[in-house]
Amino acid sequence: MSDHCCHAKGEDLAQMARRRDIRRVLIIVLAINSAMFVLEFTAGIIAHSAALMADSMDMLADALVYAVSLYALDRSARWRAGAALFKGGFILFLGLGVVYQIAVKMLFGVPPSSILMLVFGGLALAANLACLRLLWRFKADNVNLSSTFECSRNDVIANTGVIAAAGGVALLDSPWPDIAVAVVIAFLFLKSAFRVTAEAWPQYRRPHVHAAE
Repeated sequence: MSDHCCHAKGEDLAQMARRRDIRRVLIIVLAINSAMFVLEFTAGIIAHSAALMADSMDMLADALVYAVSLYALDRSARWRAGAALFKGGFILFLGLGVVYQIAVKMLFGVPPSSILMLVFGGLALAANLACLRLLWRFKADNVNLSSTFECSRNDVIANTGVIAAAGGVALLDSPWPDIAVAVVIAFLFLKSAFRVTAEAWPQYRRPHVHAAE
């Protein structure tokens, strides 16, 4: 019995230590994404870049995702599934916002500043690679952390697209590479929203099924 008790305590301590590690990582990535949202959104306005502004909205979405994940960390599995559903809905909302930005850019767009796109797209890529590395070992813990990792992975793809768009704008002197990347970012928003929701919804409903039985 003593051995079993010590083993149980050891598992509890290991779980507590892991939660502390997760909490610390979430605070770090929340700070990184909040700062990058301000920098990249401002740069997007100055550069007249739909891709930079869309990417900055991705940073804002991630900051919210990390904040909700942090709050949900010590709560029940159903609460974490509910948090993931909320994040899916918010990502969908931002995706539709990006679609609106694209429509405006298509109607009134001028070639953006490729230099600002390159500088801030590269800075955002470095920030998101750091976040992805920090979150990697926690990505399979639960649906809440899985949705968090999904957002950072999409960010790396979007940042790479912004850098590619900067090259296209510089080469062609056209707003269309910027618009094309914004379309890809919008698609990633919408795809993630539906994936996170589809994964979280069955887990959110599961307690009701048990209650009915």
